[in-house]
Amino acid sequence: MKLNQEIVEKNIGWMIVLIVLVVAVGGLVEIVPLYFQKSTTQPVTGVKPYPPLQLAGRDVYIREGCYNCHSQMIRTLSFETQRYGAYSVAGESVYDHPFQWGSKRTGPDLARVGGRYPDDWHIAHLRNPRDVVPESNMPRFAFLSESVIDGESVRTRMQALRRIGDPYSDADIATAPAAVAGHTEMDAIVAYLQSLGLALK
Repeated sequence: MKLNQEIVEKNIGWMIVLIVLVVAVGGLVEIVPLYFQKSTTQPVTGVKPYPPLQLAGRDVYIREGCYNCHSQMIRTLSFETQRYGAYSVAGESVYDHPFQWGSKRTGPDLARVGGRYPDDWHIAHLRNPRDVVPESNMPRFAFLSESVIDGESVRTRMQALRRIGDPYSDADIATAPAAVAGHTEMDAIVAYLQSLGLALK
C-alpha cells in the first residue's frame, strides 16, 4: 500500500503513529548527544557538590517555590550579561538536581548573586523584602528563622545524591548532621544564595 499524504491525512491511526515516530526521533537526536558532551556532563573548574548547609538551603529554596520568580540562567544576550554577569554554562549546574535554569523573572536572575550582598542584607530581604526594595512584590520569609535544619534529612539527601553521581565521600556524609547543627533554614538559604555563581568569574 502506498503511504502518501492523502492516506495519512484521512487515517487518524497512521497520523498518530507517524507523529509519535517523528517526535521520538527528533527528541533522541536533540537529547542523546548531550549525554556525551563533556561541556554538559563535567563540572567547570571550581564547581563542587553543595556542602551540607548550602544543600539544605537549596532544598528550602525549591520547597518555597523561589524558582517560580527567580531563574538561575543568564543568557548570552548582551543586556543580560551587562546586568547579571557572565552567561551561564551547563557545567555550572552539574550538581543541581533539579537545575534552576529558565527565563521566568518576576524577580531578578540569581545565577550570580553570590557575594553581591552581605548576609545581613539577605536576611533583611527575606524577612521583609520591602524594607530593602520598596517596590518588591516578594512575599515575606521571616518564618525561616524559626525552623531548625534537620541534620539527619540532610545526610539522607547526600546519600541519595551520591547514588546518582555526586561525589560525596563517606566523611562528607557522616559529618553532615554536625555541619548543620543549630542552623536555621534562614542560615541555610542565605548560605545557598551566597554560593551562587562564584565558580565563573
